[in-house]
Amino acid sequence: MDNEIKTWLYDVLQSINEIDSYYTDKPRKFADYLLDLKTKRAVERNIEIIGEAINRILKKDKDFNIDNAQKIIGTRNRIVHGYDKISDNLIWSIVINNLPKLKEEVQDLLK
Repeated sequence: MDNEIKTWLYDVLQSINEIDSYYTDKPRKFADYLLDLKTKRAVERNIEIIGEAINRILKKDKDFNIDNAQKIIGTRNRIVHGYDKISDNLIWSIVINNLPKLKEEVQDLLK
């Protein structure tokens, strides 16, 4: 695997791990997320990084296979360019439903 692609995959993994670290000592509750502006912004920033890393990977190798790559990039673009239209429900759904699957996929790619 290309070293740049490997680096970007590690960036994705690092961002997911950072989001996970926000919940090591407390349960993942949507109501708590809504009230914690710092965590909301940190999660959004990490999702931006994930989207940018995936975008760079696909620019380097358009045939690189990552599930939902275009959706990941699209979410990054919405956060960056449409920040006023980002739904807390959408971000929370990504954290709960999509990031665990993406983490597994990236870990498998890095093996």
